[in-house]
Amino acid sequence: MNFENTEFRQEVLDLSNPFDVKLVVGFLKPLGFEFNTAEVEYTLIIYTLHGEIVGTGSHQGRILKYVAVSPKYRDSTAFALLVTALVEKVLSAYRNVYVFTRPANAVYFKGLGFKEIAMAKPLFCALEIGYYTVANYQDYLKSMKRQTNSNKIAAIVVNCNPFTMGHRFLIEKAASENELVYLFVVEEDHSVFPFEVRWELIRKGISHLSNVVMVKGGDYIVSGAIFPAYFLKNESVSEIMKKQAELDVSIFAKYVVPVLEIRKRYVGTENYCKTTAAYNGAMKSILPKYDVEVIEIDRIISPFDQTDTPKCISASLVREAIKNGDLAKMLYCLPEPTREFLLSEQSKTIREKIKTSSDRH
Repeated sequence: MNFENTEFRQEVLDLSNPFDVKLVVGFLKPLGFEFNTAEVEYTLIIYTLHGEIVGTGSHQGRILKYVAVSPKYRDSTAFALLVTALVEKVLSAYRNVYVFTRPANAVYFKGLGFKEIAMAKPLFCALEIGYYTVANYQDYLKSMKRQTNSNKIAAIVVNCNPFTMGHRFLIEKAASENELVYLFVVEEDHSVFPFEVRWELIRKGISHLSNVVMVKGGDYIVSGAIFPAYFLKNESVSEIMKKQAELDVSIFAKYVVPVLEIRKRYVGTENYCKTTAAYNGAMKSILPKYDVEVIEIDRIISPFDQTDTPKCISASLVREAIKNGDLAKMLYCLPEPTREFLLSEQSKTIREKIKTSSDRH
């Protein structure tokens, strides 16, 4: 969109130009924003025809960021022009656009067609617009729904980076206690094991469980759009992280639970990752309000750990072993499909990436 012929003009910020960046930083700081070029890939500025900055907005992937208009121009068309231009830019590459804003500001985005997904007061309201929304994801869930003779319907959300005996133990536990288990696999490709690989290893590893239905997590189950803190190497539990976890769990409760009639959600205890622990805490706080019981299962200990403080089997320990060249020590903690994959040439690129990477996932 171009609006040069109105009372405003637009300009794309050169993120590599220190002068341009300083200009935006100076504009945003009094408005409560700490602009960080590492968090954006595109920034738009709008000016008056006399060169005064009116507003700015950015995006990183599908997420709008740092959208702000000078108080002096908030009764003008500036906000609408700015957001519309950013949305058109993002929708040229993606099927939807997300924005996270203070609850009090949500009304301005709703006025431009955004729909509220969930809220985590007082920090966040998550909204979206686009060709594919949460309603479309619900249609996908309806296509995956299986009929049951009881209300013993459970859910598990896994990333499985990679799939371990710990994951299998949790899934088998849920399958033995319920008529049906929906197994949601995180689809976001921020993990070192790509989604297609994780999906196939899980599929092979639970082939003996006829009452488990695998479901793609899409954009709404532990997604980088809704819950980016999950994929960050950040072990401090900040208020932002907690609120992102609340958003993610609230979306599960509002849009997934009613469609699939889920009554239990199984999760493993979390002893290592503070981000996942915060996520578990959000589940315990929110899901019971939707008549979903949270079942926390103790993780299993590696029977081959001979240290004074045996560790629970986890994907992070497997990745650590690969990184340190000690995969052989963890092979007995892996189901046969995962073990075969990691010992094959197919996994060479992944193993090399783990050895050279410092990413948490």
